[in-house]
Amino acid sequence: MLSRLAIRSKGAIARLPTQRLVSARQPTRPFIRLQHTSKPVLAKLAPLDTFPRRHIGSEGNEVQGMLQQLGVKNIEEMLAKTIPPTIRSPKPLAIGEGIPERQLLARLKSVASKNKINRSYIGQGYTDTVVPNVILRNILENPAWYTQYTPYQPEIAQGRLESLLNYQTMITDLTGLPIANASLLDEGTAAAEAMLMAWQAGRRKKNLFVVDENCHPQTIACLKTRAESFNIEVVIADTFNYKFDEHKKSLAGVLLQYPDTRGSVKDYENLTASVHAAGGQVAVATDLMALTLLKSPGEFGADMALGNSQRFGVPMGFGGPHAAFFACKDEHKRRMPGRLIGVSKDAAGDNAYRLALQTREQHIRREKATSNICTAQALLANMSAMYAVYHGPEGVKAIAQRINHLTAVLAQGIRTSGYTIENDGNFFDTLSVKVGNSSAVLQKAAAAGINLRAIDNNTIGVTLDEAVTQDELAKLIGVFQKEGTPEVSMEQLATVLDNQVTTFPHQLERTSSYLQHPVFNSYHSETEMLRYIHHLESKDLSLVHSMIALGSCTMKLNATTEMIPVTWPEFANIHPFAPVDQTEGYLAMLDELADDLKEITGFEGVSLQPNSGAQGEYAGLRVIRAYHHARGDEHRNVCLIPISAHGTNPASAAMCGMDVVIVQCDADGNLDMDDLKAKAKKHKDKLAAVMITYPSTFGMFEAGVSEACQVVHDLGGLVYLDGANLNAQIGLTKPAEIGADVCHMNLHKTFCIPHGGGGPGMGPIACTKELEPYLPGHPVIACGGQNAIGPISAAPYGSASILPISWAYIKMMGGEGLTQATKLAILNANYMASRLGEHYEILYTNENGMCGHEFIVDIRPFVEKGIEAIDVAKRLQDYGFHSPTMSWPVTNTLMIEPTESESKAELDRFCDAMISIRGEIQQVVDGKLPKGNNMLNSAPHSIKTLMADKWDRPYSREVAAFPMPYLREKKFWPSISRIDDAYGDRNLMCTCPSPEEYM
Repeated sequence: MLSRLAIRSKGAIARLPTQRLVSARQPTRPFIRLQHTSKPVLAKLAPLDTFPRRHIGSEGNEVQGMLQQLGVKNIEEMLAKTIPPTIRSPKPLAIGEGIPERQLLARLKSVASKNKINRSYIGQGYTDTVVPNVILRNILENPAWYTQYTPYQPEIAQGRLESLLNYQTMITDLTGLPIANASLLDEGTAAAEAMLMAWQAGRRKKNLFVVDENCHPQTIACLKTRAESFNIEVVIADTFNYKFDEHKKSLAGVLLQYPDTRGSVKDYENLTASVHAAGGQVAVATDLMALTLLKSPGEFGADMALGNSQRFGVPMGFGGPHAAFFACKDEHKRRMPGRLIGVSKDAAGDNAYRLALQTREQHIRREKATSNICTAQALLANMSAMYAVYHGPEGVKAIAQRINHLTAVLAQGIRTSGYTIENDGNFFDTLSVKVGNSSAVLQKAAAAGINLRAIDNNTIGVTLDEAVTQDELAKLIGVFQKEGTPEVSMEQLATVLDNQVTTFPHQLERTSSYLQHPVFNSYHSETEMLRYIHHLESKDLSLVHSMIALGSCTMKLNATTEMIPVTWPEFANIHPFAPVDQTEGYLAMLDELADDLKEITGFEGVSLQPNSGAQGEYAGLRVIRAYHHARGDEHRNVCLIPISAHGTNPASAAMCGMDVVIVQCDADGNLDMDDLKAKAKKHKDKLAAVMITYPSTFGMFEAGVSEACQVVHDLGGLVYLDGANLNAQIGLTKPAEIGADVCHMNLHKTFCIPHGGGGPGMGPIACTKELEPYLPGHPVIACGGQNAIGPISAAPYGSASILPISWAYIKMMGGEGLTQATKLAILNANYMASRLGEHYEILYTNENGMCGHEFIVDIRPFVEKGIEAIDVAKRLQDYGFHSPTMSWPVTNTLMIEPTESESKAELDRFCDAMISIRGEIQQVVDGKLPKGNNMLNSAPHSIKTLMADKWDRPYSREVAAFPMPYLREKKFWPSISRIDDAYGDRNLMCTCPSPEEYM
């Protein structure tokens, strides 16, 4: 009814742009824009489920109370004291009125219906899967799981840390390699990470990387993109006939696909030995489901294994998000990218989980890093881990065997029709069929609602999955049945299963065990599984409990209405390489999102491909590099980066082959303009870019930002704006108006995609018209600019299935709502800074004493008394709050960012907790509590600690557990005492410990 009403009252239809910026395909039908009347006579009939008032936490008297604390009359007066007038946008956002929640869902459902959910057997690393509903409902659709932050605070994150350790154990078991990380972004970029690990293992002196010709095309393209900046030569070859012994001085490594992209299962043992004899490393891109039946890569000597864990219970989602896996030999553990979960001890001596070996990561290594991985795919890794927990070793093996049996029956049906199977007798789930005329077979399949892969003009690829039914199999066999060929019953075809055990060489059959830990053998009923998921969930603090005021992280509301479409079949069950005429709804939604992001940033080009903010940085800098190269300025390779920048900035620049030059900040936290000018002039002939964050990482709207941009522009460089703090800009200023040429946008911050405990994320980039031709392309689906750089991600639109979240947020808020959200984010930060400034020193405010959307609390004055930032952060956990960002960008400080979603009551609760802690600090300063033995140094306090028979501390159990009255009614308990980080790195263990170790 709503859809019909919308059509009748649609008014003028806004046309999509003629020039596609998201896809090079033909424009799809535009959305119908709902028009809301502003006539007073009809105001009483307007919908009441408007969204801004649900998203923004404070209004009316609450806002006035905060303004009064700041000594200003209204928000505009506050903004005038906060944001330089020279960068204020002259016009409001042209995005339109917000759409009420119910109408928004009806509208998006109508658009989603334009997608055709054909049965896809395309493969190439993406297959349909059966997501267990107990996992779908209780993890993917559960805010207690998807609103968590990255588990840097292990005392309040033991649940997801345990689940991610299960994931790592699953990966090490199936790959046969001893150590695995907690996920990467996708298979293509994971392969690129493997290439760089091999290059590093050769001490960066061996520059030849050989890629088997039967790796997935998108993986090969991602490798080429990454290799270019490091001057690594990527050779695509028939690796079985390649003369590795002739390249001993230059061979860094080899990438193999197992099973390969055409479905063949090959014995790589001798090949691996040949590569090792030539001094190279062997990386294997593989399939977890296949590894339940096939010999593991570790068993035939591989140094690294990687791939996509999507088919372990995660929808295809038009390309993502999915958790890529990565495992390696122990000797490579300190080179391995991504986060690593390890087992350590807490202060009570009990086993506990934590993030291990963090000195490997970009926020420590900065420009010395070769990987910029920050956000990964934690939520999806948890789903895949739970898939293995739920099914257990026998269950996943049975699923794999059924897939293999279905493929064997399909092969028999194809043989009966007279076609030749290229990999006959040598497959797991994929067949390459010689059909003579691929297009004719594809048309016949399409008419039957089936998608197949055209490998070439004569060869069709078919990949089966666990969701295939007998009826679907019969329909698929019918596609290959030639006219005049007698039909053969399914029962007759299935007799092939009586005559063979496997469909691949006997020596490749798996004999080693896997998933033997009790966690994979205990929770196979839904009742037990539900309780296990909830048991882990109960250990983790998320936004369902309290505000998470992490500076530079923007932990805002992930609204239910925004999240609902993610699991709609029209979005979840689309293959990323489905024909474009089946994805009209997706492409229309992506185009509208791109248009809105252009309006928000002031730019003219957008790419939605990058899967994280760090990948957005990399993409933007690669676009800048391509621009310079196209102008004949290949020598421009110097990137100026402030010393206060996020760690991903220098890491991304290094990944682009740029030389990083650090620019200092002054005593007030501003970019040191004299130093910037001096270094820009010094490197003027080689200056490629400057990377700036705005507001700055110190939380301020710097008045000199436009001047800084002009300095770089005058010397031929371009400006990259890190969009991590974009939440303070929307509707008030724009990156383009500030003077930037390209920026990325963290959709998992500013635009409401949840953090998921460490991913998924999205980092689209927006750029000027001059840079637009170089936006990333893709080898399978046409997208990007006319002179596109290579792909940044394995899928053309990155993690497309979560983009409806940001689309919905923008549409429901409207231009006015988005602007109001920005104003409230800034108001909330200044209100908290004002209250806390009466008790702590607040670092880096402007001449009016104002901050941007975040601020820094200085703990350094208390260090001589034994109180450091970590002590205050851990003590906040006893008060029911997540620790703020610790010791960044200034050592022994806390950076706090409240978002617009938090109410004044919640802001006050946090401030009251911090003020109470300041009183506890004063007791130590005054000598009333001993240095090193007080409620701060011993925080947090777990139930076990509080219930111990012996209590010999100079403060009461009451003070430890319930320092404020509200905690008696609403208390989140840290599940362990303070973690021992040093023990965990000295005694590295990154798989599930045996149950005996908990005894």
